[in-house]
Amino acid sequence: MSTKHEQILQHITHLGIGEKISVRRIAKSLNVSEGTAYRAIKEAENQGLVTTIERVGTIRVEKKKENFEHLTFAEVVNIVDGQVLGGRDGLHKTLQRFVIGAMKMEAMMRYVEPGNLLIVGNRYQVHQLALEAGAAVLITGGFDTNEETIAYANEYSLPVITTSYDTFTVASMINRAIYDQLIKKEIVLVEDILIPLQETYFLTTEHMVERWHQLNSDTSHSRFPVVSNDMKVKGMVAAKDILSMKESAPVEKVMTKEPITVNAHTSLASAVHVMVWEGIELLPVVDDQSHLIGVISRQDVLKALQVAHRQPHVGDTLDDVITGRVEEAPMGSVYDYVCHLSPQMTNPIGMISYGVLSTLVTEVGSRLLRRHRKGDLVVENLSLYFLKPVQIESKIEMRGKILEVSRKSGKVDVELFFEDELVGKGLMMAQLLER
Repeated sequence: MSTKHEQILQHITHLGIGEKISVRRIAKSLNVSEGTAYRAIKEAENQGLVTTIERVGTIRVEKKKENFEHLTFAEVVNIVDGQVLGGRDGLHKTLQRFVIGAMKMEAMMRYVEPGNLLIVGNRYQVHQLALEAGAAVLITGGFDTNEETIAYANEYSLPVITTSYDTFTVASMINRAIYDQLIKKEIVLVEDILIPLQETYFLTTEHMVERWHQLNSDTSHSRFPVVSNDMKVKGMVAAKDILSMKESAPVEKVMTKEPITVNAHTSLASAVHVMVWEGIELLPVVDDQSHLIGVISRQDVLKALQVAHRQPHVGDTLDDVITGRVEEAPMGSVYDYVCHLSPQMTNPIGMISYGVLSTLVTEVGSRLLRRHRKGDLVVENLSLYFLKPVQIESKIEMRGKILEVSRKSGKVDVELFFEDELVGKGLMMAQLLER
């Protein structure tokens, strides 16, 4: 039996794309409280099923798994703090490309196609021609449009949006949003690699230890999640838990209760950290109500991480910008690596930021450890000493020393120099992951 929260989410999922949603309407149609409806709508927004626009309301949008580089017009409204003048029924549609209208009308219209967003000022005739060509319109500078254009927008279900920002700022904001989505696209989530429920072996709280032996014999696996009758995760059973136990002993008595779980939207990096830190080989994956939806194994996680590392990057994070500037020192140098500081790597007063310092220490320590041990690692502890300020556009030279390395862990000391003077120092400890 599904909960009211789940029923509302299912109801929202089955609504038509572009349909308006309200707390009061959901509460009335499904006979739930407005508080329950509000929480479910917020969850649907987090899942990308709906979006809320000021002065318009909440509308059902298409959930995007692929095509991260595309935004809906509804998302554009929120990005530019816009106001919708007309064509609200088309807010769910996807923006394929945006065109800046900074040329003569005849030349501009050659570039305008269906699915485009034309960014332009208060040029009423251009607004109408863009709508007739199947493109939405974003009016910059806080300008309005005429009633005829609004009528066109409503007829064609193509949004006409106004924003107080200028054209250059708007284009930059939309580009930034697309870039951020491309970075998100690269982040591997648990849902990308989980073994689904239909392929997951599990026990119930009503089973006896005898059932563990049967599953172990059938699958050669030694760890299984334990669920209640309503599929909520209650525990984990591993080989060590049933040692010396009679086959008639209840699983509920021998299982490890309240096990660590992750949800489908947890990043793979976070799951790896949990598994390594806690020494876990198998993690149950649950939904928001703690129902089992699958499992991930340590082996699958490490394999997925290795594949992710080999994928080409579309968008660079701040860490990518920093580590991309770390180069091996020239032959014969007493240093291991050098890095030229860019303006992005400094704080407001032009000195190297603490965050950049930690990234440099982590990068150098990781590279040195990988020279000795091939494979992945998880940073466990980092101690930093910022001895002297380093200003913008300086060349940092770095020297590292491996203090200790074993099969499962490593410890590295990293020193940072500017003009042969010690300016920073770090101690990094990491867990090494076997491939």
